Amino acid sequence: MGPSKTIEICFVCLGNICRSPLAEGVFQHLVNSQKLQEKIIIDSAGTGNWHAGSPPDRRMESTARKKGVRLASIAQQFQPGDFRRYDLVIAMDRSNLQSLEYMCSPEVAEKKLKLFRSFDPQANGDLDVPDPYYGGQSGFEDVFEIVNRTCPQILEYIKTRF
Repeated sequence: MGPSKTIEICFVCLGNICRSPLAEGVFQHLVNSQKLQEKIIIDSAGTGNWHAGSPPDRRMESTARKKGVRLASIAQQFQPGDFRRYDLVIAMDRSNLQSLEYMCSPEVAEKKLKLFRSFDPQANGDLDVPDPYYGGQSGFEDVFEIVNRTCPQILEYIKTRF
């Protein structure tokens, strides 16, 4: 069973070329496999604007493609007004969560903002999805594993809350 209404979700990282496009792609793949694409609209954005208009990082895109996931997003910057559009905004790390909290009221933050790894069954207190941008290929693989195991938990949350 899916959500009772159409909801919009946005994954947010720093530049919107690595972690959040991957979360968007993996989550879209999951939503499509459960035939919920008419009920759950998925997007991603960055708190920074320096990659706006760019496709996902080629290393992240390659990692996802090898796992059967297509990344189709174009980088954009999250704006304060976006809180009106999205029902759920999920930050990929605490730094981005803090940036997002500055953009909204405490009431909106309480209702709409979540930290991605707060859904990760293997987080063990580490609530940041590491940024693989400056590292090697293994960092992209590690981020894929975190995102892939966490997205089903987020979908279950949505099914029970919306």
